[in-house]
Amino acid sequence: MVVDIEVEDVATAAWERGSTVRVVEPVRPRKLAKVPFVELAEGRLQGVVSSGSDLARVYVSSIAARTHGFSCGTNNNRPCGGLGQRPCKHLRALVDEAVLQYGLERVARYLHAEVGPDGDLLAGLDGGRESGATAAVFSRFLRHLAYLELPDHPAPLPELHWFPAVEAVR
Repeated sequence: MVVDIEVEDVATAAWERGSTVRVVEPVRPRKLAKVPFVELAEGRLQGVVSSGSDLARVYVSSIAARTHGFSCGTNNNRPCGGLGQRPCKHLRALVDEAVLQYGLERVARYLHAEVGPDGDLLAGLDGGRESGATAAVFSRFLRHLAYLELPDHPAPLPELHWFPAVEAVR
């Protein structure tokens, strides 16, 4: 689930009194098997990418806005073997899915990056390796998964009551 919030004259909106927020639909449909979680948050493009070789392993990948520093490691805090001075295949998959979810212009604007030749966003990044927030991102992913296991019901969830009820805009 991806939520994008922009505050505009919330005093007049009737839905403001509810415990929900409108969800921004993806720019294009995407398959969740390879990249089940992608978000633009905490000054990073970050998400979870499934391993191609081990069903029990996922990689937590991120690219920092402005500095373009990138990181990739397993859910067990082991560094990605393919990560070097250039982004690995997990970061490529993360960027590709973020573009499907948010659109190329929006991702590039968030990262403060120039889009490279042929619309290649990774080619426009000039950062290097840096440590990422692997544990925090993976924890957010697990929390989102827990909501999928809840039974459907119209009543608000008490733990989400704090969530701002403002209109989500593309």
